[in-house]
Amino acid sequence: MNYFSTDDPPKGEVCFKGPSIMKSYYKNREKTEEMLSADGWLYSGDVGEVQPNGAIKIVDRAKNIFKLSQGEYIAPEKLENEYIKSEYIAQIWIHGDSLHDWIMMFVNLDPDKMKVYAKQNGVDCNATLCNSEALKLLIWKDV
Repeated sequence: MNYFSTDDPPKGEVCFKGPSIMKSYYKNREKTEEMLSADGWLYSGDVGEVQPNGAIKIVDRAKNIFKLSQGEYIAPEKLENEYIKSEYIAQIWIHGDSLHDWIMMFVNLDPDKMKVYAKQNGVDCNATLCNSEALKLLIWKDV
């Protein structure tokens, strides 16, 4: 995914090795082989980036990252965590797959914010409010 330990700062899957690392999953050979390499490295499944102070910042989960048809990798949780900062969004889910070159964003708007918006703009707070081009543009600009 174009993450390399030689990058500045280093990026990639966070791995552990040492005497305190588990030997295996109890009675689950398949899961053990998925998480542990033959030479003892434990693959956490987290994608991390080493910070200047030596701390590791978790960027995403490796299993949640998907590739679009043109080869671009998308980390949906990272995008969701940014878009959820919008005061108008209560819930968000981002979906994509390798058959398409685009992603979809599903959003639930915050009902309290919609009531305030409706009152400020002199419109009814009902299902047709979500079809308002002005509201769509406001939210689009916010995210």
